[in-house]
Amino acid sequence: MSGLDIQAIRKDFPILDQEIYGFPLAYLDNAATSQKPVQVIDAVADYYREDNANVHRGVHRLSQRATDAYEGARSKVRDFVSAQSDKEIVFVRGATEAINLVAHSFVRPMLHAGDEILISHMEHHANIVPWQMLCDQVGAKLVVIPMTEKGELDLTTFDDLLTSKTKIMAVGQVSNALGTINPVKMMTEKAHAKGIPVLIDGAQAVPHMPADVQDLDCDFYVFSGHKMFAPTGIGALYGKQAILEEMVPWQGGGDMILSVSFEKTLYNELPYKFEAGTPNISGAIGLGAAIDYMQSVGIAELAAYEHELLMYATAQVGGLEGLRIIGTSDQKASVLSFMIDGVHPHDVGTIFDQQGVAIRTGHHCAQPVMQFFGIPATARASFAFYNTMDEVDALVGAIQKVQELFA
Repeated sequence: MSGLDIQAIRKDFPILDQEIYGFPLAYLDNAATSQKPVQVIDAVADYYREDNANVHRGVHRLSQRATDAYEGARSKVRDFVSAQSDKEIVFVRGATEAINLVAHSFVRPMLHAGDEILISHMEHHANIVPWQMLCDQVGAKLVVIPMTEKGELDLTTFDDLLTSKTKIMAVGQVSNALGTINPVKMMTEKAHAKGIPVLIDGAQAVPHMPADVQDLDCDFYVFSGHKMFAPTGIGALYGKQAILEEMVPWQGGGDMILSVSFEKTLYNELPYKFEAGTPNISGAIGLGAAIDYMQSVGIAELAAYEHELLMYATAQVGGLEGLRIIGTSDQKASVLSFMIDGVHPHDVGTIFDQQGVAIRTGHHCAQPVMQFFGIPATARASFAFYNTMDEVDALVGAIQKVQELFA
């Protein structure tokens, strides 16, 4: 068993200490958003209490302190993903905005009719729709890596899908709907062998495993803060510096400029040329605090404990009659999606809530996955390192309650 002191960790997350309908809250919806430790909450509050000012522009002390904290958070993100320079870290609202930035600033200028963009069948809508929009604009084609009944990518034809027409490959590291961990390092190597740039969506990966863009050798890596114990509305885009230097800005406005006249605008240096307007300063500071917190716990340690939780939950839930687990890959991270025979997942979620168990039900912004399995939705329990085996038992009890009510 893990050496983590889970009860001590739980005390850092005040929201967990409450009852729902008289039951202790079992928050098992972490793939949708994670809870925030007091260290993050306090970091955001302290900024507003003591240092609230705009960044990069003021010469007064508050602005200088705010700028130091904001740029300090960038350096923490750099180290967190093992980037080489702060210039490779662009603050964005989240993974969705990061993907759209790459789509418009990097891919759109080189995309022509007949070109192809390669994604996978298990992508979140955020890594489908921006590419569809580009394809519609220029007459390009969206090519999809197929998947198997186990919820794994079917890579038997992968090499053939990488062609001279492929302008970018964009794939998720971990499926939000299934929990499958994809072999993105190997896929990146194969894409690069054919000169194809790669974007990895790490939104579901960074809360559960180390992120190392140098090891992956991806050209872009994106993630959202709110899934890794940071505030909402903040995330980061990593891009190789040489590529970012060549890209045009996506949005125009303050802070992404060096000078403006009616004749010409000179853009700012990296990473600021992609950060138009007043940024989410408190969000960035909160993201930095979340990184500090995760590192204090130990990312390898939390990953090992979450794996124990997932294995325990899979065994307990998988042993129940009348239940089907959706996504049975041997390589998974913290997600257990399932169907209960004869019960719509939305009804499952409502009954679970009445037992104090918070899960997500629906298509999880991954409708092609649901279509592949021929189902409208799933019930999804997703775990974080503050969850307990007792909460898994509460999940099992809630399943049995649903089955009793619909017997």
